[in-house]
Amino acid sequence: MQSIAQIFPQLKVPKKVVITMHQKPDADAMGSSLGLYHFLNQLNHEVTVISPTNWASFLSWMPGADKVIDFERPHLKAKALEAITGADWIFCLDFNTLSRTKSMEQPLVESAAKRILIDHHRQPQTELFAYGESNIEKSSTSEMIYDFIIQSGHADKINNETAQCIYAGVMTDTGSFRFPITSEAVHRLIADLKSRGLDHSKIHEQLFDNFSENRLKFIGNVLLNRLQVFYEYNTALISIPQSDLIRYDIKTGDTEGLVNYPLSIEGIKLATIIIDRGEERKLSFRSKGDFDVNEFARKYFSGGGHKNAAGGQSDKSLDEVVNDFEQAMKQNRDQLSTYNF
Repeated sequence: MQSIAQIFPQLKVPKKVVITMHQKPDADAMGSSLGLYHFLNQLNHEVTVISPTNWASFLSWMPGADKVIDFERPHLKAKALEAITGADWIFCLDFNTLSRTKSMEQPLVESAAKRILIDHHRQPQTELFAYGESNIEKSSTSEMIYDFIIQSGHADKINNETAQCIYAGVMTDTGSFRFPITSEAVHRLIADLKSRGLDHSKIHEQLFDNFSENRLKFIGNVLLNRLQVFYEYNTALISIPQSDLIRYDIKTGDTEGLVNYPLSIEGIKLATIIIDRGEERKLSFRSKGDFDVNEFARKYFSGGGHKNAAGGQSDKSLDEVVNDFEQAMKQNRDQLSTYNF
């Protein structure tokens, strides 16, 4: 994989470009993709943004979201495949292995386009990409898109649409700037976007004040009935059966951020949520201090991510996954029981 800087001179020549992201995209995946979309459009590239799956409704306010193709929608799939087949470049944002694109993986492999990686997760499959940057020190892929635009010499192309998308991704992936990954460079980035006229409060409203009444009741049920705290391990676990999702009519994105609730309990070092999605069980991990949930997820639950935020999955039943988690927790007792934030 060659340095991302190698394509800077090539940006002057219009190309057919596809931008894609991981399945069930979050605000960083969607924000980085649409931020890049608005930038490349100004350079007269022909740009198509494709999501492997649907996305949460609270992301649909983003400028350009109405142009994003959902690969799983039958009437749009042909258009997506045509764009992938005819592309000169395919930007892969906020994921570093093609399996994260679900049923899009094979078309991406077969395309003659040059794949370009911009991502901040660990252990990238660099052999899959012609150009790219993988930097785990970055707060978000959206921060990396901002850097890409600045370093390519096109700071003047950060318009309000681009700024809104980048801000949404950076803000959410830093936990509203509370996580340790929030560097001074992040604050300089935000200051720059504000100096360009960004109204950040409206973005917070769109992302955090746009949920249904059912979701609020669902959260209440989860915290009352689905939360377990293992104080001897400084660990909290939320396990959600599929029946809860059906009862409260839970949509894509409605469980976003739930894993962070237990971290507000004094002394909790590891928070985990296990959700029974029917076809599989999805896990999310968050940690404080030196407990590496990336390694934990990779070792026990076929997952990965960042040191303090990661995900995993299992084909076992919910009860079996809960039991597996408790056994893994006990195997890591020495690390978890030490209170050293």
